[in-house]
This record gives sequence, structure tokens and C-alpha cells, in this order.
Amino acid sequence: MTDTRQFGDLATQLIAESRRSTLTDTLLKYNDNLVRSIIREQRDLEKMTENSQNVTPAMLIYQTTIVRNKRCLLAYHKHRMDRLRDMYWTAGGALPHILSNQDIRSKLSPHEVDFLRQYSTSVMDYRAGFTNELDITASITHPPKDLHVLVHVIRDCGIIQTELGTIDFQKGQRFMVRRADIEHLIVQGYLEEV
Repeated sequence: MTDTRQFGDLATQLIAESRRSTLTDTLLKYNDNLVRSIIREQRDLEKMTENSQNVTPAMLIYQTTIVRNKRCLLAYHKHRMDRLRDMYWTAGGALPHILSNQDIRSKLSPHEVDFLRQYSTSVMDYRAGFTNELDITASITHPPKDLHVLVHVIRDCGIIQTELGTIDFQKGQRFMVRRADIEHLIVQGYLEEV
């Protein structure tokens, strides 16, 4: 039995993978083998089209497949970049928190790690201009009602410098602190609002 496939089948598999990722609301492992196979198919199709002088129906099919494969590759990578940006903002702009998670890190390609680092650098550069007035990485889904918040320490996070001094957050302790000083620790999962 021979394995036959049509041009563009690999790109369809890539789009199906993106759809599966969206439906399950997870980030699947970067499919490097499939992406490379599509790029090889692209090169083969481009060689077939550049050697021909006349326009034939087969040539139109090759051209259409080339364009479709490119669109599928771009859609796959755009989908992954959107998922990475969403993860970044969900973690409150805490890049080390994302990259230290081995489950997430194993699903990323080296280029995606570079993208996250560059994205974080861009956000921090933008944020530096008005960090005293506004924290753009803070969650806005539930606006704070009070300036101070009672928190329970879930994981040790060491000594944190606040406007009023230093606080040593050790697991199991409770503190009443200014929300602005520890908002990032709540988002990262070190502290829990009581």
C-alpha cells in the first residue's frame, strides 16, 4: 500500500493543530517537523514552477498551493504568537515565571523564547516612561477597592522591598500590605488575597 497525499495536506494538518490548541485552550508543542516538511514542499513547488515557460493548469495548481501553504504557515505562527502574548499578560508580565515553567518551556521553539524575551524588553522599555503613574502589567479585570490588601503567602518569595520598608514573605504568613507593592506577586501565584 502506498502513502499518497495531495499538495497542501501538511498545511491542513498544521491548521488543524492550531484549531485543536484553540479548542482545548492549551499551547501545544511547536511542531518543528511539520513546519520543516511544509517548507520543503514549498521549495519543491517553487522549483517546479520556475522551470516552466508556459502557463498550464498544473502550474496554476502549484501556484495556488504555494500561496495557501504560506498563508497556513503564517496563520500557525500568528496563532502561537497570540497565545504567547496572552500567557505573558496572564502572568502579569513576569517572563521568568513563564520561562521557568518546564512544561511551558518544553513546548516552545528557541525562536519563540527569543520572541518572548524581545516582547518583554519592548514592554519594559515602554513601561519605563510612566512607571510611577501607571503599571500596565497590573490586572484590570477586577479593579481594587482598597489601597491595602490582606494576603496569605502560598510560596516563599523572600524579602521584598516596599515603599514602607522590607517584608520577608515566608510560606503560611499573612500580611496587610499596599496592593501596588505586591500586585505582581499575586499574579505570579506567590501570594493569595484573603
